[in-house]
Amino acid sequence: MMTIKQINVTVGEITKGYVNDEEEGVRGYNGLLDIRPKYQREFIYSDKEQKAVIETVLKGYPLNVMYWVKRSEDAECPYEVMDGQQRTLSLCQYVAGKFSVGEKNYFNQPADIQKRILNYQLTVYVCEGEESEKLEWFKTINIAGKPLNDQEIHNAVYAGPFVSDAKRHFSKSNCGAYRLGKDLINGTPIRQDFLKKALEWMVAHETRNGNPQTLVGYMSQHQHDPNANNLWTYFQNVLNWAMTNFSMKKFKKIMKGLDWALLYDTFHEQTLDIAAIEEEISRLMRDSDIQKSLGIIPYVLTRDERHLDLRSFPEDIKLAVWEKQHHICPHCQKEYPLEQMEGDHITPWREGGRTVESNCQMLCRECNRRKGSK
Repeated sequence: MMTIKQINVTVGEITKGYVNDEEEGVRGYNGLLDIRPKYQREFIYSDKEQKAVIETVLKGYPLNVMYWVKRSEDAECPYEVMDGQQRTLSLCQYVAGKFSVGEKNYFNQPADIQKRILNYQLTVYVCEGEESEKLEWFKTINIAGKPLNDQEIHNAVYAGPFVSDAKRHFSKSNCGAYRLGKDLINGTPIRQDFLKKALEWMVAHETRNGNPQTLVGYMSQHQHDPNANNLWTYFQNVLNWAMTNFSMKKFKKIMKGLDWALLYDTFHEQTLDIAAIEEEISRLMRDSDIQKSLGIIPYVLTRDERHLDLRSFPEDIKLAVWEKQHHICPHCQKEYPLEQMEGDHITPWREGGRTVESNCQMLCRECNRRKGSK
């Protein structure tokens, strides 16, 4: 059963023991509070926003409510900031003398003002309960300030040794996952894009192997694992296979963002003809009928033309051919208005047919579907 209790904490208490170890995270509250865990984003408040927090305190105005989460028993730090991270960081940095407001930093303030800042009361709600309950609550209150993305929320809710180890591989700005996959995966580590992608790939991998999973379910199942070695190993296997079989030097611009895990799971046990594949990819990259170049590698492996988004006949060609055919479908010999007919390649693209008027015929929808299904 989830419990939510209100506590009153002063700025002096929350800033006591403040430690900012750059990418290793930020702690306060005498070491009991993870203000910015190692797996979350770096400080993102602007100077104006930072100063607004301090001005609010100096004027004695109330700051918005903050939310903490009580972690599981095996977590090394008992509390984590759920909402209010940027406000807390602003307070800690000001009291540490890191920036000034009105040309005065904390240490330039008179003693009575310093005391007033340290005694300022913060209203904090602490949540403790099952992960699913905390996840729902987290999503509900994550609506103001600089909202966390879904993966940052999941990291907070399922905090434990698995996430702590996973962030070591996936969440630092120059982590191993970034160094290996920066040219193959979109996003940045500090916003959890690499960790999210690794988890999505692993979840899809397990589902394909008969163990249906969701990302949240996987994180919950492995929350108390002593490490994230299986996730890291699979991620490396996928990307190493991709770079071994497809030349980054030649094809880098069509490799980033592909579902490499699906391709790895499907084809990694096959011995691919690398020379033949490279020759075909190079030819397809010059093909003006292909509108989606990112689909070339998946097409070469699967032969599914849907990956390529092949160019369709433009309206002027379809109109001209429709007129030449006297509005008659050459397959069923029935007459149709233009809007009920579709442009079809007489010689298919895969056999060298081009998207030009001489290779176009107008078929009724039913005949075109029937031809496409053969």
